[in-house]
Amino acid sequence: MKFSLLSILALLLPLTAAQTQNATASVTDPTDRAELALTALQTFYNESTGLWLGWWQSANAMTVVANLAKVDSNPKIQSLAAQVFANTVAKAPAHNIDPNAEPPLKKKRKRAMSGYDKGYDENGIPFTTLPKGWGEIPSAHIRGRANAPAFDPYSWLDGFYDDDLWWALGYIAAYDVTKKAEYLTLSEGIFNAVARVWPSSCGNGGIFWNSKKNVVNAIANELFFSTAAHLANRASDANTYANWAVKSIDWFVATGMINNASLINDGLTSAPDCKNNGLPTWSYNQGVILGGLAELYKARPNSTYMNLANRLAKASIEGIANKAGVIQDPCGPLCGADASQFKGIYMRGLQAVYAMNPDPSYAASIKTNADSVWANDRNAKNQLSIQWAGPFIGTANSTTQSSAMEALIAAIVVK
Repeated sequence: MKFSLLSILALLLPLTAAQTQNATASVTDPTDRAELALTALQTFYNESTGLWLGWWQSANAMTVVANLAKVDSNPKIQSLAAQVFANTVAKAPAHNIDPNAEPPLKKKRKRAMSGYDKGYDENGIPFTTLPKGWGEIPSAHIRGRANAPAFDPYSWLDGFYDDDLWWALGYIAAYDVTKKAEYLTLSEGIFNAVARVWPSSCGNGGIFWNSKKNVVNAIANELFFSTAAHLANRASDANTYANWAVKSIDWFVATGMINNASLINDGLTSAPDCKNNGLPTWSYNQGVILGGLAELYKARPNSTYMNLANRLAKASIEGIANKAGVIQDPCGPLCGADASQFKGIYMRGLQAVYAMNPDPSYAASIKTNADSVWANDRNAKNQLSIQWAGPFIGTANSTTQSSAMEALIAAIVVK
């Protein structure tokens, strides 16, 4: 149900003089740009399901809404964000993409597979297989979870631990905006449910990618680290989460997933080998760790964490951008619904490191990417596509829109 009540609220945002210009004219203020992009993002929001496009991608879209609300005091933005969080937490659990994948330990049982799976093609490009009927109203794949409790962490688990932790971070962001304790408690519950699978089969630490326990990759472990670090600065049991963050980042650095160019490859080879698998250095793998390190530095002000964040940030600015400094992934220009989310996650992490250490090179990268998105990757509806360097290609969707919005939001901070 596009153009829902929540979408209309976004469309009714009061426009400044700059925003009333023709959509193809130049809008230079970073906040104006981000508000226009949010209006376009909300046309993809489905109020009936509480989702945008995809399951873990919707967690990221919600995080984008929260990230704008953190830096934009416009009352309409604040109201929209709070209503989106409340609607998503109430509606989305009924549409969990694999709702029986991770039952509580006391309810362990055999289950029918939902049809949800993720993997890599022969070129190392990620792909997703969706359950039959997922995303329809009513969702045909639901097996007894239509009334899933909104604030039960097990309502959000789907068998892929990275998906779980995207939602944990999303609700931490919602907590930051609203200070609603239930969101923080939900994030803690999701993290602790995932923590039970530590350690993996590599190096007596880390977590697996999913409940099949056959892959150890970078993204799941970066998210585990980052969630712990975020909780260390918000939860009452701060020391426990800080200890988890330290333990997980120490393990991560020791694995060799950070290569000689200070870029992070996709993961590790199978046990007992457990070596860097040499798969692509996706932009989101360079970004999630940056956000985690910035949070850990707040919780445990140790120069080791700042130094590592700066080393990785400077390497990635050079290593995953084109000659003009615009971030790109190796699958471009068309990356599918998985990798099309990645670049914005990188910008989110770079923004966090800039807040920790306002290095001019970080500001320059953020501004370069935000300006390129606005000038080269936008159509007349202020929709943003996948190719930040331009031209606008294919069609925009909530993954390309929310991803590119992260660059626009980061530009608000460094303007």
